[in-house]
Amino acid sequence: MLLPPENARFVTGPVPPLLLLGAAPVHSVLPALGEGPDGRLPVCEGWTLIPSLIMCVVDGPGEAGCVIPTLTSPGDPEEAAYVDAWCAEVAEAGGAVVVSLDAMPEHVDRAEVFGGDAARGGFVALAALA
Repeated sequence: MLLPPENARFVTGPVPPLLLLGAAPVHSVLPALGEGPDGRLPVCEGWTLIPSLIMCVVDGPGEAGCVIPTLTSPGDPEEAAYVDAWCAEVAEAGGAVVVSLDAMPEHVDRAEVFGGDAARGGFVALAALA
């Protein structure tokens, strides 16, 4: 399922990077966002992430998943550099923290994003491509 680019934000630093989703079709399928037993974010078992300059794929178990256009303004070198940096951070970290909210917030405030009861997600590992 295609997620409109305005419903996704690719946030760099600190490691691991963050993929913030709003009103995503995978929202109800992702696990509730909370702390694991060791105080860390949960790992989304059965989910993988495929980032690229053109699109990002969040693939879940069964039919769950979505495709997000990453480069929304082709020819914009600043946007291309930012998306490329995000993809590099994902590769270095081995994945990203994917957080899905009911709606996309106007500003990314990590305390607000991670503190809400409606947030779903966790760490999603980079897909192993052959």
